[in-house]
Amino acid sequence: MSSSASIRINGKSQPVIPGENLIEAINRSGTPLPQVCYHHQLGPIQTCDTCMVEVDGKLVRACGTTASDGMKVVTESAKADAAQREAFDRILGNHLLYCTVCDNNNGNCTVHNTTAQMKVEHQSIPYQHKPYEVDMSNPFYRYDPDQCILCGRCVEACQNVQVNETLSIGWELDHPRVLWDGGAPIGESSCVSCGHCVTVCPCNALMEKPMLEHAGYFSGLPAPALENMIDVVKGIEPELGYGAILQLSEIEAQMRESRTRKTKTVCTYCGVGCSFDIWTQESANERHILKVEPAHGAANGISTCIKGKFGWDYVNSPDRLTKPLIRERGPEGDRFREASWDEALALVARRFAEIKAAHGPDALAFISSSKCTNEESYLMQKLARAVIGTNNMDNCSRYCQAPATTGLFRTVGYGGDSGSISDIEQASLVLIIGSNTAESHPVLATRVKRSHKLKGQKLIVSDLREHEMARRADLFLHPKPGTDLVWLSAVTRYILESGLAKTEFMKQWVNGADAYWKSLDAFTLEMASERCGIAIETLKQVAQMIAEADSMCVLWAMGVTQHSMGSDTSTAISNLLLATGNYMRPGTGAYPLRGHNNVQGASDHGAMPNYFPGYQKVEDDEIRAKFERGWGVALPSKPGFDNHQMIDAILDGKLKCMYIFGEEMSLVDSNANHVSEALSKLDFMVVQEIFFSDTCRYADVILPASPSLEKEGTFTSTERRIQRLYQVFEPLGDSRPDWKIIQGIANLLGANWKYEHPSQIYEEIAPLTPLMAGVTYERLEGYNTLQWPVAADGSDQPLLYTKGFKFPDGKARFYPLEWHEPTDQPDAEYDLHLNNGRLLEHFHEGNMTYRSEGIREKTPCAFVEVSPVLAAARSIETGNWVQLTSRYGKVRVQALVTDRVTGNELYMPMNSMNSPEGLDESVNRLTSSYTDSVTHTPAYKETSVQLRVLAQDGPIAGPLPKTNSRFGHPTPQRGVEVERKWKRADYRLPGGEPSPQLVQIKSGQSKTT
Repeated sequence: MSSSASIRINGKSQPVIPGENLIEAINRSGTPLPQVCYHHQLGPIQTCDTCMVEVDGKLVRACGTTASDGMKVVTESAKADAAQREAFDRILGNHLLYCTVCDNNNGNCTVHNTTAQMKVEHQSIPYQHKPYEVDMSNPFYRYDPDQCILCGRCVEACQNVQVNETLSIGWELDHPRVLWDGGAPIGESSCVSCGHCVTVCPCNALMEKPMLEHAGYFSGLPAPALENMIDVVKGIEPELGYGAILQLSEIEAQMRESRTRKTKTVCTYCGVGCSFDIWTQESANERHILKVEPAHGAANGISTCIKGKFGWDYVNSPDRLTKPLIRERGPEGDRFREASWDEALALVARRFAEIKAAHGPDALAFISSSKCTNEESYLMQKLARAVIGTNNMDNCSRYCQAPATTGLFRTVGYGGDSGSISDIEQASLVLIIGSNTAESHPVLATRVKRSHKLKGQKLIVSDLREHEMARRADLFLHPKPGTDLVWLSAVTRYILESGLAKTEFMKQWVNGADAYWKSLDAFTLEMASERCGIAIETLKQVAQMIAEADSMCVLWAMGVTQHSMGSDTSTAISNLLLATGNYMRPGTGAYPLRGHNNVQGASDHGAMPNYFPGYQKVEDDEIRAKFERGWGVALPSKPGFDNHQMIDAILDGKLKCMYIFGEEMSLVDSNANHVSEALSKLDFMVVQEIFFSDTCRYADVILPASPSLEKEGTFTSTERRIQRLYQVFEPLGDSRPDWKIIQGIANLLGANWKYEHPSQIYEEIAPLTPLMAGVTYERLEGYNTLQWPVAADGSDQPLLYTKGFKFPDGKARFYPLEWHEPTDQPDAEYDLHLNNGRLLEHFHEGNMTYRSEGIREKTPCAFVEVSPVLAAARSIETGNWVQLTSRYGKVRVQALVTDRVTGNELYMPMNSMNSPEGLDESVNRLTSSYTDSVTHTPAYKETSVQLRVLAQDGPIAGPLPKTNSRFGHPTPQRGVEVERKWKRADYRLPGGEPSPQLVQIKSGQSKTT
């Protein structure tokens, strides 16, 4: 509010930001004003007309009016009041007030609250039923058109926030209603079940199904009883008015408020870092999740995806591990028996001590979880280093993001995103490489889609598949597999040679130009075109678009990092950003999109073989001495095995024991058959999990852990954002939070740790870790966040490198590169390239998401995508069973013919549970042991296979049901298109001539469906 501009509201001065919506200034002033369709995260929709005010004597909608200096606003005049009441009366004509028995009577229903605010006693336009049935076809939410007030919030959220472009309003219908794909049932539309529409609905028209018949004290009554109660209310309304009736509903709302718990948490799926409140009700027999309510999250606001909004069933799954299990070996085979915690932990501690005594501390290895908290990863690496005495410590960033971190360490100094999601939103150009962002990081993708649709942002996508982001792109590149480094380097060379580079930026801020430019000699446009299969003119177009952009962000993920040159390709991305001056400013920078919710945090907090917390090297004598003082023990100085090296060490007889928590190693590591062979040879293995995973099959002791809703701690998202999560439920059965289990083992080994709460763990982390020096639980209270590095005074850095780069001289470094052929390439026998990755509905192998009935209904099993060209050549139809065989294994899976892939390229998603006939569909049965030479990240994306069509028994059914969103037909438009409403013959701006009654038709549809 540094501007001196001001307006007068009801005679009082109010400072404004020129250009802001008038309604924001009014709300900021505290002046009461009805507003049903307006939502500050959606902007003006202008459908409800309840925010009518007088501006300089003229009636206008406050939401659709721009504030300007000197404006005179009156909100309470007779003219404005009459317009507001007329507008709201029209709304009540579309909505039956039965608040006391409504599942949405939670104190946050905009229609209810506006009725009370305006002191409405009676409505002049009577409510009448509409001729539409309730749509229950989506597994997660329902739409009741009979209660819909046509505010358009849901449409605005779908079209212009989520940008899935499924919802619209049929303004031209005799009885307007919200439409999915222009009129399809919700369950057969392009709806991706992101939940945006439900979150912003101002009444009960859209509601989460778990709320129905659960939320209120009366809502679970049989339908006839509820309808009789509604009839009673309608009967007494003419005499009593709404005031007395609303008082009753408010009492009921307060009663349910006392039994409904709302707890802030952070999503446990991808690395975007969405946060929200989880509404729960508990009884002696049930832990019921009513809904997820996003609003205040720094990364997401009102946004969620199908997993974050609806994918929490796994927490209460009957499959949960609730007691420790110990393997018993017998003549008839092994079995697991339940044990007490004392027995299980004592066995673990005894075997750890025995193996250490017999073979030394480096015979043990530890793998932390990228799903668990920062504090738990810290304790795991402390257990390994300070208690056992080994640096054999890693986490799953080795499988995905370690090459990106390496590329950034080489060039700019920090191994994390150089800005925030807000920077990605405001960039002039976004370049996405090897990332199916809309499915892997859905909420972040919405920000790109929104800016691209509404703000003129340009989008270039390079990928092997024509997924959603590729189809939206201004320019889509389809390079040959494994060649991104080539075209990136060639484009950079062309920019330098054509005078398009930011020369002054490079002179001031970047070292190593001469050696780097020499390394580019081989990367001509001709060479790149031949190697990559991209036309020279297309490469020049890429260069020109980058040079013309005022600011550029580059997003990349496993399509880059999971290659044998993942580190070098990541480095090439950063080199390009440096050459074009796209660091150090808002809207610029490098954004390696972290896969798991806390893969960034696990590495940040020391779960790596060569780094203490905060990326402090274990080989550095001074650093190691600091931790020795802090922990009171001597520490090993030699870097340990990473998780890829651990497998070889087992087979070489060097590694005898492993302790893994929250990691499905046997399926997610590459060349899974090889990994399984190694795990079976361990002398002793401990797995700490919430379900009996595939990896548990190799364990000697299984310890039942607690998921994120059953503990407290912090997560760190892809944008380096540290956030608190709060405990929602008590641990199920005898399960325990991971930090308590790790501490129990450490103390049986003599550690004497005394942590009583995760906050005490962070009090130890911060003084030892300059990157997190100012992180405290108090500074992270509620929805407060910090983005590292965090100084001791609590100041953080949402945008890195504003004053220099993380090197002693403050300058970045160009890093010379050369290219090598990808591994495991196709030949005459293995003639097809197999790519792999995520699906929107599932997370990795599906340990959590397959336990959601609704998600399982949408995407029941894995499959392999086959191009139409290959399908025609091999006589493959969707639903055919095929066998894929690589040099390392084979799987049997159904085919899905789609133009998302081309030619001899296949794509197979990672989800592998819930397969029919108990088949093992894990794609990593096919991948190799080749790795990135620097980080040992497996080259998952370099896999060649042969395909054999299997004989079919009976009719062919495809792997995806018709209810899957990819079979829908979106209806893109510019938001709610309210102008179409204004053109209706029965519409008139409130406050003018009396408006005609909206045409309504009564139907017999029950209101309690």
